[in-house]
Amino acid sequence: MGVFELSLLLIVMMFAALALGLWIAFSLSLVALVALASKPAIPAAQVMATSLWSSSISWDLTALPMFIWMGEILFRSRLSENMFAGISPFVRRIPGRLAHVNVLGCAVFAAVSGSSAATTATVGKISLPELQKRGYDDRLAIGSLAGSGTLGLLIPPSIILIVYGAAVEESIARLFVAGVIPGLVLATLFMGYVALWALLNPSKMPPPDERTSWSHKLSAVRELLPVAMLILGVIGSIYGGIASPTEAAVVGVALSLVLARAQGALDWTRFKDGLMAATVTSCMIAFILAGADILTTAMGFTGLPRQLATWIGELGLSPMMLLAALTLLFIMLGCFLDGISMVVLTTAVIMPLVSAAGFDLVWFGIYLVIVVEMAQITPPVGFNLFVIQGLTGRDLFEIARATLPFFLLMAIMVIILAIFPDVALWLPRTMFAG
Repeated sequence: MGVFELSLLLIVMMFAALALGLWIAFSLSLVALVALASKPAIPAAQVMATSLWSSSISWDLTALPMFIWMGEILFRSRLSENMFAGISPFVRRIPGRLAHVNVLGCAVFAAVSGSSAATTATVGKISLPELQKRGYDDRLAIGSLAGSGTLGLLIPPSIILIVYGAAVEESIARLFVAGVIPGLVLATLFMGYVALWALLNPSKMPPPDERTSWSHKLSAVRELLPVAMLILGVIGSIYGGIASPTEAAVVGVALSLVLARAQGALDWTRFKDGLMAATVTSCMIAFILAGADILTTAMGFTGLPRQLATWIGELGLSPMMLLAALTLLFIMLGCFLDGISMVVLTTAVIMPLVSAAGFDLVWFGIYLVIVVEMAQITPPVGFNLFVIQGLTGRDLFEIARATLPFFLLMAIMVIILAIFPDVALWLPRTMFAG
């Protein structure tokens, strides 16, 4: 069977398996089995067993369940409410006023969560009722929440960067550092849009709030101290060289438990619920990664990625044209798959192309996360859209329309990253020099 026939067969099988509702890990393993069957001399069972074992003992992935558990603890504590109360007094005089709380709240929570869904749900539960009660435009509130919630994937610690780093054997610490400036730039773009919208639509904004006293602002700063301590403990331990990302995840869990308990927000029931939710999510992701590793190994034995890379190389696409093609591919995949599945499904095939085009793997990881962020708000399988639908009860496509401006801002961010790669590479190059 030729390379194109085999590729077409595997693609059709993958979509058919997903359409039939087969678990993603099983779909990946089934496709891998068919790929190995095309090479009768390869012991398929031994290859699959070895790949399954090797994927399950990766030390880099130890951080994954810890960061997920940390997000679940925060989701069930009052730290998120304190964050909203601490930010709001400082944005009352900016065009857009409290609508900026969605962006700033998501950016801050992303720095201690690592999950887009956890960031969106936690901030949304607090901000949407408050914004609605104060008369803010529903579409702006929903759109800014859905767009800003994706910052949980980019601003470290990021679960998807851990997955990508493990898949391509790249330093997770470098990836975390590389995500800082792009995350801040993207948050600035979101805030700029909110301010511009408010200036262009003054009739849809509520009356200005009363001027906030300095004593109120100082009180608000105190509300932010627990969150600041958590960020300092997690991110500071990584950047300061005190702890690896895996060890920092444990620090984050310990600090989250201490702070939640100190606030009286952690009882035995919440502890069990958070631990069980983190276990379920971690097992799901680990299972998907195991299937992806099996498929990656199978692809290596068939030589399909190398042949595809050769074929695309013969097309003579420039690096920018290749990047544009990959962007369209990921946006289309985002209509059907969640972010982590997109990364693990495509890594085996696209990484030879990326390496051949001369892209830095750290830079490409940040680019990939931003494109995956775009996929988080594309129907019909945009996870952030599902989260907001659960919070508001609104129609999924109505939420998607409200999110469209933020989708376009992410597309602009991809262009900025392509034109100025140092946006992602300058900080890790500086911090890890020598």
